[in-house]
Amino acid sequence: MVLNPNIALRERVRQSAVVNEEDRLSTLTFHAMGTRCRVRIVEPSRPAANGYFDQVLTWVADFEAKYSRFLNDSLIGFINGAAGKMWVEVDEETDRLFNLCNDLFFLTNGAFDPTALPLIRLWNWKANPPVMPTEEAIQAARELTGWKRIQRRRSAIFLPQAGMCLDLGGIGKEYAVDMVAALATQYGVEHVLVDFGQDIRVLGHPPGRPAWHVGLENPQTPGTCWGSVAVNNHAVASSGDYLRHFVHDGQRYGHIVDPRTGRPVANGCLLVNVVASTCTVAGILSTTAFILGPREGFHLINGYHGAAGAIFTEQGNFITQRFYDHLIQQKPQS
Repeated sequence: MVLNPNIALRERVRQSAVVNEEDRLSTLTFHAMGTRCRVRIVEPSRPAANGYFDQVLTWVADFEAKYSRFLNDSLIGFINGAAGKMWVEVDEETDRLFNLCNDLFFLTNGAFDPTALPLIRLWNWKANPPVMPTEEAIQAARELTGWKRIQRRRSAIFLPQAGMCLDLGGIGKEYAVDMVAALATQYGVEHVLVDFGQDIRVLGHPPGRPAWHVGLENPQTPGTCWGSVAVNNHAVASSGDYLRHFVHDGQRYGHIVDPRTGRPVANGCLLVNVVASTCTVAGILSTTAFILGPREGFHLINGYHGAAGAIFTEQGNFITQRFYDHLIQQKPQS
């Protein structure tokens, strides 16, 4: 199945775009995929920078139009609407994304599951007043989840039960960050920082510095940083529920749901920061470590080649030794 580019979405993304220039750095900011996006480069030339920024806006708008679960006419929307009815043909890029989902599902022992949308919708942290789902509703949603139940063949996918649905939110934005960073080399851009909602990938370094510096938000005092890391040719991703949660009868429920239990994570974790080779890897490690909890999550990150992480909990912090190789500034905790 081939979908036409969403012209309206392209226009919306372009209308939000602003370019600023300062100290040999050009910065493109725009809004897409439900978040603020920023691409900062050391431009090799003005035509190269213009060409790259133009391609970024087109690529991101088309990616959102194709894979957003919030758009009924997206490919994901079409697949979800066809659940229990028919197979849906997909292209090579989508096949690769689904192969990645498959690998990550098994890497995380099911903590990452692209079919968890029925559970995510059930635990609506935005509802006012909050609504607690019943045990029956939780069980019904769990019966609609399970990546192992998805049927695939070359260039096609089938969701076998009506009500099942896919959500690539767990890796989509991170994958887009990696792809936008990779696009830079086609325009001769060697030094770039891509930041989509604090999911970050960098290449090279900014003028006058050996590395890009990335601030790390303090979950106990949002809006401030507990420290920063220096990175070259790496990615930084964070997962936490200290901003998105609700309280019911004195109990706190975060927005991150463990698909294995059908319930929001409640293990004392506040925030996980991960540095890794790609944003996709950093994002999946940070989310999975948050779900697994501080000790198991620490071992997951520490055991992944080239990754480093810091886990903040209500009782204390767990920081891998490799994370200190990147940490350049740490403020004392109050």
